[in-house]
Amino acid sequence: MPKTRESSSLAARKSQTVKTPPTREEIALRAYHIYLERGGAPGNQLEDWTRAERELLEQAGKVRREAEPKSIAAKVRLIA
Repeated sequence: MPKTRESSSLAARKSQTVKTPPTREEIALRAYHIYLERGGAPGNQLEDWTRAERELLEQAGKVRREAEPKSIAAKVRLIA
């Protein structure tokens, strides 16, 4: 069945608003960058990991909230 303009735009809108939690690899990479930012001093692996995880989760939450319409009228238009 061919996609219509409406169904393809709805799929695109959903893909923009759905953000999965960060992967272990993404958290590890961010933790490594934090380690480098503080000069590579050893002894803070858990702190680096938790900071990286918190930052990435906050970032994912902001993306999700920014993509949602702010007003009820705009939400109703999306449903209709």
